[in-house]
Amino acid sequence: MKPELEKLVTRARTLFDDLDLEAVRSWKNAMPDRKAIGHLPVWAPRELIWAAGMLPVSVLGGGDRLEIIRGDAYFQSYICHFPRSTVELALSGRLDALDGMLFPSICDVIRNLSGMWQMLFPDLYVRYLDLPQNFDLEVGGRFWRHELEALMRDLEALAGRPISEDDLRLSIAAFAANRHAVHRLYQARSREPWLFPADEMYIVLRAGCVLPPDEHTELVERYLELAPGEAERQRQDRSRIVVAGMFCEQPPLGLLLTLERAGCFIVDDDLFLALRWPEIEVEITDPPLDGLIEAFLRQGALSASVYQPDGKRGAWLVESVERNHAEGVIFCAPSFCDPALLEQPMLVAALDESSVPHTQFKYSEDTGQFAAIREQAGTFADSIRLWGEA
Repeated sequence: MKPELEKLVTRARTLFDDLDLEAVRSWKNAMPDRKAIGHLPVWAPRELIWAAGMLPVSVLGGGDRLEIIRGDAYFQSYICHFPRSTVELALSGRLDALDGMLFPSICDVIRNLSGMWQMLFPDLYVRYLDLPQNFDLEVGGRFWRHELEALMRDLEALAGRPISEDDLRLSIAAFAANRHAVHRLYQARSREPWLFPADEMYIVLRAGCVLPPDEHTELVERYLELAPGEAERQRQDRSRIVVAGMFCEQPPLGLLLTLERAGCFIVDDDLFLALRWPEIEVEITDPPLDGLIEAFLRQGALSASVYQPDGKRGAWLVESVERNHAEGVIFCAPSFCDPALLEQPMLVAALDESSVPHTQFKYSEDTGQFAAIREQAGTFADSIRLWGEA
């Protein structure tokens, strides 16, 4: 690997390994009175946080690098691993850099986690953020405006200053540029996946969970310039796969490596939804809050936590397969993730109707053994290449 690309990837890897949020602490310490607001990694109005002069930070759990000691005492064993590791991070002081937490309405477990956070950390700002399930401007739009205006008032009080319309316009533009860079990376990976290894692309994207938007945009754009210049990254005969079902609990990095080594090129995924939503351009309207509201309602939220009418659940997945010239889908959902696993039969039905091959397995963020997954994924990839069907 060339020195400049190696330096970039090393920086991204350092941020990935930074469970103590040292990068966030450094950002706060650079100027007095800076604050950081954590949020869970599906969706949150990051533009409002940044407009208030505060850093939005995606909280992604402890992965396979954190031993759970206290977190298990707060949740049942039959729910996903993510809330237990998030509580462990907080109780061990690793999230002390955060001045508040937002909990978007993802599932019942996260609703409970929000209430638990208020009891465990009564001096911190905590808000459960209800997302609209009706996308009519006069119904869901009115509700969403009420939620965002209430959040703005809270953030202004926490920041000690008002959020001006110019602040919000600049913030919307910064995150629009960031999403544009992220979308360009996804498109480049889809065209030539051998140039963008899954584990490398993952940590480059994940850096956006702790960096200011402009810094992450610069990192992604530089990676887009450097990665294609690696001469040893030659085109290979692998099956083009869309990975779906990775909700808020992130997979171990080794799992993504395993899929590639089993003969799969990941050409699309539903990781890091917080970095990609809304998928349409946010118009900088007058007032600018209108643009955020309309974008959320119009962007066609592709998440199991958002209601969609019957018959439309699998349309986005089939469209992704077609758009990315994929040859199959791997459902890779966290164990006990009710939204992802309840949605899966509807997605499977849509794939079957379109004759798209698919397979499925579950994981936990602290999974350490991948032999069975590699064998299953390898068999699936081989069946696609040999016979064109699974």
